[in-house]
Amino acid sequence: MTLLGETIGRGARLAIDLGAVRVGVAASDPDGILATPVETVPRDLSPAAGDVARVAAIVAERNVVVVYLGLPTHLSGAEGSASAAVRTYGEILARVVAPVPVRLVDERMSTVSAHRSLHAAGRPGRRHREVVDQAAAVVILQAALDGERFSGRRWGVQIAPDGQAGRLSSHDRGGATEEESSE
Repeated sequence: MTLLGETIGRGARLAIDLGAVRVGVAASDPDGILATPVETVPRDLSPAAGDVARVAAIVAERNVVVVYLGLPTHLSGAEGSASAAVRTYGEILARVVAPVPVRLVDERMSTVSAHRSLHAAGRPGRRHREVVDQAAAVVILQAALDGERFSGRRWGVQIAPDGQAGRLSSHDRGGATEEESSE
């Protein structure tokens, strides 16, 4: 597959579901076919940001080629206050894991889908909290993997080295923004 002249090669992909208390992490196989849960990392809001360091370690351990970070949006597609926190986290993460790209992807309904999947699997509701962030990361990653296969390009909007990222396109909510498409 190609993306603006680049081949989408083999390599594990990682997805992050960022919460106020926990960070859910999921990874794919090297061929980018199946997303599986990895771990739930406790959120660390200190300047040292241990959660960012742990995610960076997972990126290195798994030889990740791209990180997908779920961007929470309203059902209308508009970004809310939680989106700003995710964008800030993404800027920090992008600097730490460079040159591995970090891409924002639409995560609407990922936690709802995760709760439904856990319930359908017979996991008691009171035990969802332990793994729901991982399950939401799986939902985010599987959507990105499916988007890669469908579009032939990396999904979402890349956070540039200077920390800037475009807005998700209202057309596909996962592929390139209109600005990226016109380049």
